[in-house]
Amino acid sequence: MAHLRLLLHHSRRHFLKPPLPSPLRQFLEPFSSSSSPIKPVSYPVKPKDPSEEDHQEPPESISPTRPLRRQRPDPRPQESAMDPGSRPWTREDARFVKDAPVISPVSYPSRVAPLPEDRVAEEKDVEEEELRFRRGEEEQLRREARRIESDGRGRSFFGIPEEEKVPYPTIIKVEKRPQKVAMDLVEAIREVKANAKRNFVETVEAHVNLGVDPRRGDQMVRGALTLPHGTGKTVRVAVFAEGAAADEARAAGADVVGGDELIEEIKLGGGKLNFDKCIATPMFMPRLSKVARILGPRGLMPNPKLGSVTSDVSGAVKEAKCGRIDFKLDKTAIVHVGLGKVNFSEDNLRENIGAFVHALLLAKPVGLKKTSKYAGYVKNFTLSSTMGPGFPISIQSLSVAADHYNKVQVK
Repeated sequence: MAHLRLLLHHSRRHFLKPPLPSPLRQFLEPFSSSSSPIKPVSYPVKPKDPSEEDHQEPPESISPTRPLRRQRPDPRPQESAMDPGSRPWTREDARFVKDAPVISPVSYPSRVAPLPEDRVAEEKDVEEEELRFRRGEEEQLRREARRIESDGRGRSFFGIPEEEKVPYPTIIKVEKRPQKVAMDLVEAIREVKANAKRNFVETVEAHVNLGVDPRRGDQMVRGALTLPHGTGKTVRVAVFAEGAAADEARAAGADVVGGDELIEEIKLGGGKLNFDKCIATPMFMPRLSKVARILGPRGLMPNPKLGSVTSDVSGAVKEAKCGRIDFKLDKTAIVHVGLGKVNFSEDNLRENIGAFVHALLLAKPVGLKKTSKYAGYVKNFTLSSTMGPGFPISIQSLSVAADHYNKVQVK
């Protein structure tokens, strides 16, 4: 019966939406759930706790502003009335706890992003703070300076106050090296020999500063000479010749003699050379263009102006062996040349220097305006050893040495 009633209830709810005819309605009303009467349910009243009545607040103490809230009975037994054998609380008892803590709402201030004008104000505040700090530091420095000045002014010597000394700006002059006075040639040779203290035999070198312009081709100073007493070095001579000229070179004492095979050896040798001087016959000059880049930077390229390109091969080899030297002006208008060893005698060095000065005068450019031999041409002449100090030589002593060599050569 219950199942039939439930089925009719759902069918009336979902399918019988339109009003039903009166005969059918009268038939279904007894089976409808809505027509069944609702039975009321009554619950027993919970007994009141006598202790709760004692602790109730009088109605006069209730604040008029505080809203009244429903008071729930507190099932928690009082401490005074609790005995050791009392039962523990249950969850149902905890639901009716009196004076439960009330959580008061907390409000936080709303955060707003700073506006541009607020940032400008903050930056101004920071700048003002920094300015105040700097002013304070400056004021402290001024006070310290005043204190130091007052301490300095207060000093006295035997009761007499000391005058304040104000330093004046001064210009510091650069100390220049004292220039050496030009000395006589013989005295300079003695000084060079005395200051040569190395563990090898040093070379006596001459450094001449000329009053010419090396950038002009017509003022180029270049020459060669044979020193009367040699250079003191063993010179290895190479000769580019064939046939009879090669035989003459070997007879004269040439160290290396050859033709095309010697040129190929130099070309394939990677710049390694075992000679100090080069002499060539005129027919070999076009062939030497293959090795000009190797011989030229070393100053070994044969040159007709220097006497290293000649048909008299034997005479050129003997001169090179005896001490033939070449000199040339560099980019700074200075000529550097070696004129012997420090173990030579003073007379031999003096004659070698005289021969060099004579060759230097012969190589004087024609276009130089000055008519004198030395004025405007030889500015200064310095003599030194390989690793020793230099000593300037007077032009008068050089002129005497050059004239003496010229007289001996003429005789």
